[in-house]
Amino acid sequence: MTDALDPAALDPADMREQYRTAEFLEADLAAGPMEQFARWFKEAACGPAIHEPNAMIVSTATPGGRPSSRMVLLKHYDERGFVFFTNYGSRKGVELESNPYVSLLFPWHPMARQVIVSGTATRVGRDETAAYFRTRPHGSQLGAWASEQSSVIASRAELLARYEELAARYPEGEQVPVPPHWGGFLVVPETVEFWQGHENRLHDRLRYVREGEGGGEGGGKRWRVERLAP
Repeated sequence: MTDALDPAALDPADMREQYRTAEFLEADLAAGPMEQFARWFKEAACGPAIHEPNAMIVSTATPGGRPSSRMVLLKHYDERGFVFFTNYGSRKGVELESNPYVSLLFPWHPMARQVIVSGTATRVGRDETAAYFRTRPHGSQLGAWASEQSSVIASRAELLARYEELAARYPEGEQVPVPPHWGGFLVVPETVEFWQGHENRLHDRLRYVREGEGGGEGGGKRWRVERLAP
């Protein structure tokens, strides 16, 4: 067995870090989860050196319950929920069409923080998709056409050839049409947990749970706050 595969060479069980942070209490929370997310997201973006604070783990599952996860970039959030864009024919796109339940995880390690979202995903309107697509760099627009995401391809050369073909058809400065197979998903939260790490594993975990409709954030949603054992 090589050193790289020898568990004794680098044992993950010996890797520990004490999170020394301020307490995170119920009194610190905003009235609703999207307002609280906006506070933490701003701190993540403007505080410690967090690479791509909008990076999140998106977990989906087949109707039979087989899960899959991947990193995706959050592109918008508001009182409705969280928006990301993808190829609808990708694995996550196909799974969300047949099973809309989804989980998001924002892993802000330098701050010893996580935000964990559970909810359902629906496609955003084509106008919203088109508006975002127009803001993407020209190369990314071409990439959305070039890649049949999650499909098996023979080689990288095949992918690059397809990209070059599209680049010749739509040179820089020429408008690239929005692919019909590409667009956004809106994740409407049912629960949002804010996790703050502390030493001795006595972490703070405060979770908003949607209770129903009423006069509040998120188009009239009402939220209950729970504290979870770490």
